[in-house]
Amino acid sequence: MERAASGLFGIVTYGIHMTVYEDVRAADGTVVDYNVWVPRRAATKQTWPGYLDNSVAGGIEAGMKVFDCVVKESMEEASIPADVVRRHAKAAGSVSYFFRTPRGWLQPEIEYVYDLCLPPGSGVKPEPLDGEVESFELLPLSVVIEHIRTGLFKYNCAPGTSPSLLIDFMVRKGIITPDNEPDYQEIVTRLHGRFDHDRWTSGLH
Repeated sequence: MERAASGLFGIVTYGIHMTVYEDVRAADGTVVDYNVWVPRRAATKQTWPGYLDNSVAGGIEAGMKVFDCVVKESMEEASIPADVVRRHAKAAGSVSYFFRTPRGWLQPEIEYVYDLCLPPGSGVKPEPLDGEVESFELLPLSVVIEHIRTGLFKYNCAPGTSPSLLIDFMVRKGIITPDNEPDYQEIVTRLHGRFDHDRWTSGLH
């Protein structure tokens, strides 16, 4: 079935999202902040053209292993070599949610989450390859947050319509905490919807 038709039938879709970032360190080596590689979707994309997105993302084809999809999308979308991904990418959980389509259909989605911290001096820089991305920009997390607030990100990377993959990143990195976010528990809960998972027949296995 064409992935775009999944919302019509309420079929669960699976994908991967990987945040590619660089540590910002103090003089003593302590990590004090993060810079994130943020792509702008090509103007020719049928969905969300020109919006910002997570560093690497894509749907998982039937029968494909999750990490193989990470490796594939990393090269196709961001020109990141397979050996770099296999060496440095780390599984970081999953995010699940319902996305309400413009027609009001509920589309259940599961995104497997990965982090890739580029080591200092690696020389690796994400660059467009397959035409789906217009450009990449290395942004301080403070700028990423501001772009989220102003609605520049695709729906599942920003709050308002679906849980945010980048918000999940900030929760895991301790940027969003129970002490600085009054709605912390609601945010974390909404990042991990169940929607009767035990009733599904997974296409991944």
